[in-house]
Amino acid sequence: MGARFEELAWRETPIGEISLRRRRDPALDSDVYEVKLDDEYLMSSAFPVAEIELARLGLTPLTGEALDVVVGGLGLGYTARTALEDPRVRSLVVVEAIEDVIDWHRRDLLPFAAGLATDPRTRFVRADFFAAVAGDGFDDDEPGRRFHAVLLDVDHSPRQVLHPSHAPFYTVGGLRRLAALLHPEGVFALWSNDPPDPAFQRTLTEVFPTSVAHVVRFPNPLQGREAANTVYVARH
Repeated sequence: MGARFEELAWRETPIGEISLRRRRDPALDSDVYEVKLDDEYLMSSAFPVAEIELARLGLTPLTGEALDVVVGGLGLGYTARTALEDPRVRSLVVVEAIEDVIDWHRRDLLPFAAGLATDPRTRFVRADFFAAVAGDGFDDDEPGRRFHAVLLDVDHSPRQVLHPSHAPFYTVGGLRRLAALLHPEGVFALWSNDPPDPAFQRTLTEVFPTSVAHVVRFPNPLQGREAANTVYVARH
C-alpha cells in the first residue's frame, strides 16, 4: 500500500488547473483516482457507472461489424476502455484537448485503464472536440471522415459547460454539424450530470430522427446516497 494521498499530475490549462490525484479510501478499502479542475471535481473512479454506460448505451443500437468510434473527452478512460471491450469496434479515435490527460494513460498512471493506450485500435488526437466538429472533423488525414458512433463526455451538461466556446455545439446548428460526421444510422451519445433536459431533448429531435434520455442510477460513496446521471442517445 502506498501513501494515503498523492497528487500524480498537475497542469495549468486554458480552462483552469487540472490535476490527477490518488487517495486511499478506508470505507471502500481501495485507491480512488480523482480529476479536479481548479477546486471542482470532474470525475472519480469511485463511481464510474455512467461513464461505462455511455459507451454501452451508445454502441448497443448499432448493427453490423467494423465500427469506427469517436470518444470526446478521455478523462479516466472508462468510456474509451469500455468501447474497446465491444469486439465490433474496429477503430477508436479519442479526442482530448489536454495533452497531460493523454500522457496519464501513456504513462499507465490509471491501472483500471490498462491497455487503452497500447491497443492498436486506439488513436489519441490532441484537439478541441468542439472546434473539430465546427471544422474538418476528427481525422486530419481524412477531413470530414464519418464514424458510426460519437460518445461525448466533456461538459457537466448541455447547460453547464466548462468553457463558453462549447455552448454553440448544443444548438441545432452545432448538432447538425456533428450529424454530418456520422454514417447513416450512426449514433451520438452524450453524458450529462443533470437530469433529462426537455429543452435539449427538443433540440436533439430537430436533428436526429430518434433520441432517448437514459437515467443511469448508481451509489455515490462520497455522499452516502444514490446519484443519477443522464445519457442521451440519438440516432442519425
